[in-house]
Amino acid sequence: MIETKMNLETTRVDCANAAAFEEGLQVACSFRGDVTLELKDGNSIEGYIFDLKRTNAPPRAVRILPKDGRSRITVEQSTIQTLCFTGKDAAAGKSWENWMRRYAQMKLKGEAAGIESETLE
Repeated sequence: MIETKMNLETTRVDCANAAAFEEGLQVACSFRGDVTLELKDGNSIEGYIFDLKRTNAPPRAVRILPKDGRSRITVEQSTIQTLCFTGKDAAAGKSWENWMRRYAQMKLKGEAAGIESETLE
């Protein structure tokens, strides 16, 4: 079983365990940080997985936005050896409710005028 989203950084999932690998791909698609796909040919791609292309028949694929600035890439699932959660989930531990609570606290103190959402992590 894959660790909770809060503890995903540094988690590695090998394709040898099919069930864990499938679960890892599902989690990677909702993970808001970078992952590294280590391919069976020895290459690797680091970036943000934004879509899983599921079909009834193989090949299945993941769509990734590479960290190096290249355009979106579709990678067949059968070419992936290992899935590594290498980036930090940018939204881990954050929620709309927490943001609103902190904003209200700052507003009561008179500090909220002109504040941007990035300031209220």
